[in-house]
Formats: sequence, structure tokens, C-alpha cells
Amino acid sequence: MSSRVAHAIDLEVVLKALASARRLQILEWLKDPQTHFPPQEHGDPVEHGACNLYIVEKLGVSQPAGSRHLKVLVDAGLVLATRRKGWVYYRRNEDMLSTVADRMAKI
Repeated sequence: MSSRVAHAIDLEVVLKALASARRLQILEWLKDPQTHFPPQEHGDPVEHGACNLYIVEKLGVSQPAGSRHLKVLVDAGLVLATRRKGWVYYRRNEDMLSTVADRMAKI
């Protein structure tokens, strides 16, 4: 990620997104979606991530609550959403997570 993009990160938005045990859990699960979620019909867990239905089910929350957690992570740039055959798959944005870690280390 370029230094220009790194400076454009809204660190407050990112930190608010990370200030949730459920969202931190989602990020942890998405490190290894093959281990944490069942096989998927339309999306490759490594390339596309985990299906939103599986994430919400594993979180044990309602669909609207789960979708809200995922939206917060996407809006912060920490997770990428991919639509495939009517489903939405989520995967970690490793570039952004690395940039955020670098910025935090400089504080």
C-alpha cells in the first residue's frame, strides 16, 4: 500500500471497528476460513472468503446484527466483500490490516 493511501486511513474509524469483540472474532475466523466455516458451494474460502450466512450463524446473532458488524468492517477497509451468485463473501484485507498495524506501531 502506498504511503499516500496509508495517510488516507481514517484511524478513528478503524479503531472504532476494532473496538468490538464480535468484529475481532470475525477477523480471527477469516484468517483461516477453511477451518472455521463449512464448505461453500459458490465461493472459494481462500479467494473469496466466508459466506455472510456462515459468519452470522457462527456469531450467534440476528442477520441484521451480523450484517451491521460486517458493514462496519468493510467501511473501515478491514474486510473485502465479494458478490458471487447471489451471496456475499467476506475476506480480510491483509494490506489494510498491515498498514493499520504499521501506523499503530508509530504512535
